[in-house]
Amino acid sequence: MKIVDASVVVTSPGRNFVTLKITTDDGVTGLGDATLNGRELAVVSYLRDHVAPLLIGLDPHRIEDTWQSLYRGAYWRRGPVTMAAIAAVDVALWDIKAKVANLPLYQLLGGASRDRVRTYGHASGRDAPELFDSVRARLEQGYQSIRIQTGIPGLQRVYGVGGEPDALPDGRVRPLVEDWDTGAYLRHMPSVFEAVRNEFGPELPLLHDAHHRLTPLQAARLGKDLEPYDLFWLEDCTPAENQEGLRLVRSHTTTPLAIGEVFNSIHDFRTLVNEQLIDYVRAAVTHFGGVSPIRKLFDFAAQQQIKSAIHGPEDISPVGMAAAIHLDLAIHNFGIQEYAGYTAATDEVFRHAYTFTDGHLHPGEAPGLGVELDEELAAAHPYAPAYLPVNRLADGTVHDW
Repeated sequence: MKIVDASVVVTSPGRNFVTLKITTDDGVTGLGDATLNGRELAVVSYLRDHVAPLLIGLDPHRIEDTWQSLYRGAYWRRGPVTMAAIAAVDVALWDIKAKVANLPLYQLLGGASRDRVRTYGHASGRDAPELFDSVRARLEQGYQSIRIQTGIPGLQRVYGVGGEPDALPDGRVRPLVEDWDTGAYLRHMPSVFEAVRNEFGPELPLLHDAHHRLTPLQAARLGKDLEPYDLFWLEDCTPAENQEGLRLVRSHTTTPLAIGEVFNSIHDFRTLVNEQLIDYVRAAVTHFGGVSPIRKLFDFAAQQQIKSAIHGPEDISPVGMAAAIHLDLAIHNFGIQEYAGYTAATDEVFRHAYTFTDGHLHPGEAPGLGVELDEELAAAHPYAPAYLPVNRLADGTVHDW
């Protein structure tokens, strides 16, 4: 069996997705997610112009060898563009291998370690009543764990509470500009969780994403202040490129910590895992180089009693989500899976075997990933330029988003 074609499909059924499709001389196809939100076309070029030509004629079953060749052979290692491209190849090859074996991918990863995959959903609101309505909506959808994001008094647009990007007269868009005040945030969040606990009780697992905005000292304060409300985790409390900074956070709070959605190699986690500075590794299959390396990360984390929590927002396509669910079902140290769901149009373009029931996911029993791309329908949703927001303080200074 040889690879005879590697093509890239860009589609925007609600938001932009980049998909790699690998085809073998036996007619078997595999899909991989290469979406990098706000920088999609950089990965498209990397794949089309640099990676796809290298794949033609290769044995698709040599997954590890192909991964190492793309990682080491380029010399310029890591980075989100490179790792998203490699991830697309890796996941597509696993899809092919599982299809040839006529098994769902999780069976090739050791089989199921659980019956279903626990998820959490997103709830947000500009104020308490709106937030409570959002929590109730997620509970009605079946979610049993909820991430809480809320507006901050005095701030107009903050992470997790919506907003539309600015449109220019010629039709172009530029990033949504959010505003930020760390002091106001730190004063407000404990009262939010107190109100949510009073409304929904002590047993509902609650999560919160600080989204990299705090210094280690500020993050330590927030973690300490939120301890009475028994969070499932506090996510990305400080930019974790400064891994040593998590020592201060860890020493001052028992609130569990989750970090890693912007990381793209195991080296980014080394100190955090070795010193048990976090409780959940949050990398995405799509941005971490694929199934092969993230499985190694989970095995590494397991040695320090750290669990998985694969990044799963709407900008990870159903292809990347399916790969995550197969891993979630198979690995022993699974923690929880983020699942924001998709638009109806996205589910039509990416038909999938995975299911969501009572707050849990299952990858299904279809061979491979269990995702099929409708290329004709995908073509009806062309790429639309879009950006992630930027964050500014009151004086105009750019702050971590």
